[in-house]
Amino acid sequence: MSSTANGKNGTWRNWGGTVSARPVRQVAPASVEELAGAVRRAREDGLKVKAVGTGHSFTSIAATDGVLIRPQLLTGIRTIDRASMTVTVEAGTPLKRLNTALAREGLSLTNMGDIVEQTVSGATSTGTHGTGRASGSIAAQIKALELVTADGSVLTCSEKENPEVFAAARVGLGALGVVTAITFAVEPLFLLTAREEPMPFERVLAEFDQLWAENEHFEFYWFPHTGNTNTKRNNRSAGPEQPVGRLAGWFEDEFLSNGVFQVAQWVGRAAPATVPAIARISSRALSARTYTDIPHKVYTSPRRVRFVEMEYAVPRAALVQTLRELKALVDRSGLRVSFPVEVRTAPADDITLSTASGRDSAYIAVHMFRGTPYQAYFTAAERIFTAHEGRPHWGKVHTRDAEYFSRVYPRFGEFTALRDRLDPDRLFQNDYLRRVLGA
Repeated sequence: MSSTANGKNGTWRNWGGTVSARPVRQVAPASVEELAGAVRRAREDGLKVKAVGTGHSFTSIAATDGVLIRPQLLTGIRTIDRASMTVTVEAGTPLKRLNTALAREGLSLTNMGDIVEQTVSGATSTGTHGTGRASGSIAAQIKALELVTADGSVLTCSEKENPEVFAAARVGLGALGVVTAITFAVEPLFLLTAREEPMPFERVLAEFDQLWAENEHFEFYWFPHTGNTNTKRNNRSAGPEQPVGRLAGWFEDEFLSNGVFQVAQWVGRAAPATVPAIARISSRALSARTYTDIPHKVYTSPRRVRFVEMEYAVPRAALVQTLRELKALVDRSGLRVSFPVEVRTAPADDITLSTASGRDSAYIAVHMFRGTPYQAYFTAAERIFTAHEGRPHWGKVHTRDAEYFSRVYPRFGEFTALRDRLDPDRLFQNDYLRRVLGA
């Protein structure tokens, strides 16, 4: 087991630059046994314990002044079971490495988020998701998981073994223990055809139900200060494989979507009055395109421009009204919003604190360029989201607390009761969990 540090003087910082912490010690266990030992030692020393992946959460969900567990040595695939079509992977494995390894084996996850830098445990514990008519979040694809609990014991959970823990720990917020391995359902590698095209905002809202129903995966980006969106429809394909050409891919995905967009954000931050004009140009920069490729090359894309994000899940039936209210807010205010608003969907699932728990959901994500004041925009947007009983992404900026969550999550008490049983002394407590789950 090695000790690690991130930043000067042992300070840990997240990707978005919104959170920093100075733990007493950081440890990188090389095995489940070493991790369990680190948990027991922290308990003996009276220190809190948190595990952190790549720091892609914008909240302080992983911050601690106690012991910070870094899982970078707990990586790789443990087993592939082709009979049950499952793969068991170490908790510190980045999604990018998992996707690549699965593709080499002729396998794939059914659905993914749009970023691949997170670890599998960090992504699932915070409820990371993509978009899908019938396929849910990454956590919804979990068939079993392994958890080190507060007393240092190792617990295996599935629908048949410790089912009450399994129901909650798939999106466990780091509150129930440290996840050490995850078993995912997989399927034979398949092809997706992506159709990307600009579309007027009003047309998308008018046709949203149809677009959602006709496509396995539908999402769109609305550019504030404009009536423009970019839409994306992903559907399974019999082939042939027709990936984006190398030059075209570099030009649109790197040069325009990252390079030019980065410069535009710098200009907008320095001169906010230019933002509406920049938004109009940006919303027309990408042309329509269609391509066919393996799933992780379609679902995911590089994100090199750093930002701060808030995302809420609202009932899918409330999406159109919620977006109209958000657009009206931007139009009537003096806000200057330089980042597009991202909209995705997910079907209801049975995970206790999943943002899609028990209801078909639509996700609305608002962003601001890192270093740009975001509080006024996020505060106003959050008022709209919460008026529709929105549930914030656990890893993204929000101001909600346990009292609010007890109202919007019917099984909230089930989760907190399980936490009382597994971690009565709050070894895995921090300020964020105290706020969102209670003492």
